[in-house]
Amino acid sequence: MIKDFISEFKKLAMRGNVIDMAIGIIIGASFGKIVDSLVKDILMPPIGLILGKVDFSDLKIALTSGENPVTINYGLFINSLISFVIVAFAVFILIKGINKFQEKIIKAEKTESKDVKECPYCCSEIPAKAIKCPHCTSDL
Repeated sequence: MIKDFISEFKKLAMRGNVIDMAIGIIIGASFGKIVDSLVKDILMPPIGLILGKVDFSDLKIALTSGENPVTINYGLFINSLISFVIVAFAVFILIKGINKFQEKIIKAEKTESKDVKECPYCCSEIPAKAIKCPHCTSDL
């Protein structure tokens, strides 16, 4: 039983899409760290300077006072929100580019494919060797 489970797990793990997903997650985590550094170290200091020398990471509301006060760190939330927006925008641009690339490949494959023809009756694409249209059932 355990042997079957391990065998099935190996099959799942060795599929191309699972490995691709794992690589994407690793690269995405690294990309997130880069964007986080971009926001904290490059974007927020000039924005803080423009807004009157404000360090967003220091913005907080103290709920209690004393040696270890409980605080709401809304400045850190603003930094995280900006990081998220940048990552989301970058992923959007990446996916948009991938979709355009895939559309070009699909168009090229359709134009290069000579094993299909158009049915003269319903204008559907059908196999070139077909003698009857599978869509409108006309004899060709």
